[in-house]
Amino acid sequence: MAAVSGGGGSGADGGSSGEEDAGGSAAESRYRAACRACGVTPASGLLRRTAGPVLSLRHRGLGPRGAKALALSLMVDTSILMLDLSDNWLQGEGAAAIAEMLKENCYISAVDLSDNKLGSEGAKAFSAMLLENTTIVSLQLSGNEFDDHAAKYLADALTANSKVEILDLSYNMFGDKAGEILGTAIAENIGLKELKISWNHFHSQGAAALAKGLGANIYLKVLDVSYNGFGNSGAAALGEALKANNVLEELNVSNNRISVEGALHIAAGLKENKSLKRLNMTRNPMQSEGCCGVLKALQANSGTGIEILDLPDIPVNKELAELCDAVKILFPNLLLRYGGNTKLQRKSQLKAELWTQPKVVGNSQNAVA
Repeated sequence: MAAVSGGGGSGADGGSSGEEDAGGSAAESRYRAACRACGVTPASGLLRRTAGPVLSLRHRGLGPRGAKALALSLMVDTSILMLDLSDNWLQGEGAAAIAEMLKENCYISAVDLSDNKLGSEGAKAFSAMLLENTTIVSLQLSGNEFDDHAAKYLADALTANSKVEILDLSYNMFGDKAGEILGTAIAENIGLKELKISWNHFHSQGAAALAKGLGANIYLKVLDVSYNGFGNSGAAALGEALKANNVLEELNVSNNRISVEGALHIAAGLKENKSLKRLNMTRNPMQSEGCCGVLKALQANSGTGIEILDLPDIPVNKELAELCDAVKILFPNLLLRYGGNTKLQRKSQLKAELWTQPKVVGNSQNAVA
């Protein structure tokens, strides 16, 4: 259903001027007035929403002007705690309007602006906002065409802001320079608990910088760097980070071009790490040798915290099968998934299902027996 129009026109959302003048809640009245001031038609999704702490206007085509109208109406709103404006073509101009609102609104704690083409202008606006805002704890900014230039602004926010606990920067255009910039910021950040930065363009140098930042961070518990290009040099840096970091609990390095050499570097980190609970290494060309190296590291670490381990879908040879049996004896509650097949070894399946790749399947002939 159409909503507030994009940046150019006034749009059509099913409301009439007569309806706009009709009575309603104070929040609705503020919104209608803001729409008149910005020259846009009110979004029916907002007008029809029932009272509650969540405002979701996904895929509504708000555009920059629609965002301005919404921002004006939310400036003094005290009822909305979660704001979802994903996929609305807000661009930098719309992001700036929302950011200015969030400088004043001290009630909204979760914001999703994914897939809005925010670009560097949007990154700059949100960075400035995060230097002032002390309320937001969850921020979703995936798919916004952020590049190395945008990373500079975001790094400033990461360094100074200690309130945001969950940050999603996946599906952007960060490269190695961004990895260096963000890596330094991650090392200095004292608030983030979960960072998703998958589906970017981090390769050896940038990946190593990110990993170095992880090694210095003592707050981050969940890190997703899947679908990048870490390679063996990035994996080596991750291995060193795992030796130093005893806070991280979940790490996803799937699809990162990590071969046997890289897998053995990560294994060296696992041999010393005590905190990591979930590790996803699927879709990497590790071969049996790399998988065996990881399992041997667990064998050598009686204090490992690993609960869920996902290895690549590869043919299972005798050595790997025997190692899996041995690991099962040592860690009977471990959920080990490899060879495209799985078998739950935990009493609680619910926790295991939270780890998304790969899904649990019925055939278990190549899983831990």
